[in-house]
Amino acid sequence: MKKFLWFAAVLVVLGTAVSCSEKESNEVLIFTSSEDFRIEYLQERLNEQFPQYSVLINYMTTGNLAAKLKAEGSATDCDIIGELESAYLEGIIDNLADLSSYDSSAFLDELVPAHKRYYPFIKSAGCIIINDNFLAARNLAVPASYQDLIKPEYRGIISMPNPKSSGTGYFFLKNLVNVWGEEAAFEYFDKFADNVLQFTSSGSGPVNALIQGEAGIGLGMTFQAVTAINTRGVPLTIHFFEEGSPYTIYGMGIVKGKETRKAVQEVFDFYLNTLTREDKELFAPEQIFKFQENTVPNYPQNIRTADMRGIESLPEKERLLEMWAH
Repeated sequence: MKKFLWFAAVLVVLGTAVSCSEKESNEVLIFTSSEDFRIEYLQERLNEQFPQYSVLINYMTTGNLAAKLKAEGSATDCDIIGELESAYLEGIIDNLADLSSYDSSAFLDELVPAHKRYYPFIKSAGCIIINDNFLAARNLAVPASYQDLIKPEYRGIISMPNPKSSGTGYFFLKNLVNVWGEEAAFEYFDKFADNVLQFTSSGSGPVNALIQGEAGIGLGMTFQAVTAINTRGVPLTIHFFEEGSPYTIYGMGIVKGKETRKAVQEVFDFYLNTLTREDKELFAPEQIFKFQENTVPNYPQNIRTADMRGIESLPEKERLLEMWAH
């Protein structure tokens, strides 16, 4: 009788383990630094496409997500990285699955890394965004250069993402380092900081501050400004200084060890081949595909890109951020 009870108990334990394994195999956790409105769209599409799975998108700022993935390695609860700055992806390359079995021929060749451990999801480009009503109410002229932004009349009305937590903030810093040199760029930002209302934790912060009327000038992402204009009718205008539009590539990948799961494979394939294109068509149309047409209303055309040499280098980024004092 005791042997029978012991055997029955073993069967229960084994059955529970199998049940848990099956449940876990149907769960897919995606971590991303995408904005709320884009995550909402992506989540709805995933729910529609995969009713048989439990797919959940989790938001984290660029810096926090990078730190999480670096600290946890392949033991992380993250299955799919939906959007993370390429420099940080390069920093955890050994923890990313080989994606060479997925077709990458639709992407611009120069955006596909040779190791194929991640693929581009978005080209995030920046601009100077102005709340015209805010400046007009204070009889302030629209700034025409970075040097204008350190004038005393703009004190306390500028918002910029913090480079230590935001890829958007970093590409503004890296661009001026490339164009002006390190010493001049950091001397500039020391002066610029006196006029900043807030260095926000995420790239979305400046546009949110402009929408809420807390700031009049924002260093932010072009597509976010366009989205605010198109969907909310906010009186924003988009400007580019002589240095051009800074940018960086955010990529998507699978954490090593998770690529063998059927649910992860199917969700990632849909993300790569369907959601990436839909995101470009609806929200962030900067070109990442060979044949890609920008159909987003009010999105600037013929934008001159900035000097972004070394933007994908994590050692360079970490070195420069050590020097950032704000």
